[in-house]
This record gives sequence, structure tokens and C-alpha cells, in this order.
Amino acid sequence: MSCVHYKFSSKLNYDTVTFDGLHIALCDLKKQIMGREKLKAADCDLQITNAQTNEEYTDDAALIPKNSSVIVRRIPIGGVKTASKTYVIDRSEPSSGPSKAIDDSAASISLAQLTKNVLMLFVKCLAMRTVRMENPVKSLCHCNDRRGVP
Repeated sequence: MSCVHYKFSSKLNYDTVTFDGLHIALCDLKKQIMGREKLKAADCDLQITNAQTNEEYTDDAALIPKNSSVIVRRIPIGGVKTASKTYVIDRSEPSSGPSKAIDDSAASISLAQLTKNVLMLFVKCLAMRTVRMENPVKSLCHCNDRRGVP
């Protein structure tokens, strides 16, 4: 009996799939892993990567040699999709009211830029001695109202 050792990227230990022959087809390996892990093919797909070489197996007919170790990741059926629109709900209307779609590139700010802006505001307000440590967020809001965003 031959085997392939697999583990999900979030787990520490490897499990084993056994088969006859010198290699196993990627589609057969996925079926066996899904069966052992009680996953449904309709819910997700598996991304299989060689643990030693980091080569991702993409062709279902690809042959994986016996005694290989692979890393498994669950992915959505159609692959990973990027969101092209963000929906902003106007809270002044009832919750069942309409929502407006806006373009991500125009409305979003990166987390790094947001963090930088808040840090710069905090330092500026601290220099002006307007930040009270018992409620720094409220103090920053008051400082922002008086001095503007950096």
C-alpha cells in the first residue's frame, strides 16, 4: 500500500491517504480527503500544494507520487473572487430601504493609511495637550473638531 500525507494549513499534524500504485491522481486524492474529512464537493474545492516544493497542483490529472506530503486549503468552488463593489446602507431610511453601490477605489482607504491618520491626529492632539487619558477617543474627536484632520 502506498500513501500520501496531507494536512490542512490550519492544523499541526498530518493525516494519511492510502492507495494502490506508485502515484495518485489529484482528483482521486481530493475525493479521498473530502471523504475522510466529511466535506461535500458542492460546498468547496481543495487547493493542494506540495509541502516540500510549494508547487500547487492545479490539473486534476496531475499525478502525486507516493510518500509525498501536501498542504490542503479549502477554497470556494469558483476560486477566490474579489469584490468589485461595496454596499453602503443609508441608516436614515428604514433597514429595508435601498442600498447604494459605490466603487471600491473611490470610497475605500487602506487600513495602513487610516492607522497613520489616527496616529498623526493622536500625536498632534497630545502635543497640544488636549488628549485626556481617561477617554482618549472622545478627546481625539474633540481635537479633530477644533483642528481638522491631518
